Amino acid sequence: MRVMRRLYEGRRAVSIENDRIRVTVLEGGGHIAEILDKATGVNPLWRPPWPSIEPEEFDHAAHPGYGDGPAESRLLSALMGHNLCLDFFGGPSPEEEAAGLSAHGEGSISIYQIEHDASSLVMRARLPIAQLDVERRLSLHGRTVRIYETVVNLAGVDRPVGWTQHVTLGPPFLERGVTEFRLPATRSKTFERAFGSADYLAPGAEFDWPMAPAIGGGHADLRRSSAAPASSAYTAHLMDPGKTHGYFVAHSPRHQLMFGYIWNRSDFPWLGIWEENASRASSPWNGAGLTRGMEFGVSPFPETRREMIDRGRLFGVPTYRWIPARARVSVEYWAQVRPAVQIPDALEWPVR
Repeated sequence: MRVMRRLYEGRRAVSIENDRIRVTVLEGGGHIAEILDKATGVNPLWRPPWPSIEPEEFDHAAHPGYGDGPAESRLLSALMGHNLCLDFFGGPSPEEEAAGLSAHGEGSISIYQIEHDASSLVMRARLPIAQLDVERRLSLHGRTVRIYETVVNLAGVDRPVGWTQHVTLGPPFLERGVTEFRLPATRSKTFERAFGSADYLAPGAEFDWPMAPAIGGGHADLRRSSAAPASSAYTAHLMDPGKTHGYFVAHSPRHQLMFGYIWNRSDFPWLGIWEENASRASSPWNGAGLTRGMEFGVSPFPETRREMIDRGRLFGVPTYRWIPARARVSVEYWAQVRPAVQIPDALEWPVR
């Protein structure tokens, strides 16, 4: 394993690499910005089409054009690749925003101290408002990345939290009407109200993966990215309760490349699919966005903390998790990128 401190898209970053892949993480926000397949030169993760800003340097008044308010703009100015949504998944309440919280919580905008030992990259941050400590350990195993993540509750009370791995794919790996997806979902539901300006799925509809009810009738097959010139959607998917692991696999036929994550289903029972395809005309998107978020976590929908707790359960499964007082909770998940002529039906837990 080789380690290098560098600038990535103008941001302070640290990369680890072997002969097959390179992984780059950002100090600001802790985002996994790059999982590069060296053979093809393709990074499946999304890079924003606007200038990226370090979280501690961003000011909503001094940097207009990054969103409608401080909570959204602070996140969008720093967002890249795979970000950690903690301790909620969605937007803050007005009171939380006034207290300094951004969309998806402090996990995506905190400054991470990054160190390394002989086998791992270690990232640490304290979330002062949430009173949580976060540690991520990343190690390379051939074409696979192991991420071991620990959250410590510093408070003397049990905490209900949202905790989602917001993995976002983008070009050149992601292509309209071309990129394919597989995942072991059972019951699913579309976002319960309007999600964007180019919605094509019926709101609040329950369905079985992968055929989502479309507005006006018919169904859309979510196993392939939308071919529409503009589209927007969000769907929540329950990972198969009969399986030990949840996963998603994405495939680029053009690059003959497979990319995916696998995790313990008991840690993250939900996966949300977020689609932004040239639907957001406002700045900083300016109608140029092409993303597909594959967001696995403890919550089915992006919503406020109060909405998350009031919802309680969907399909009989909790929509948040508890971290007991002064407790330490750890999860493990893996990312993999490798050549593939066609999309595999499943992703297997790596054998170390």
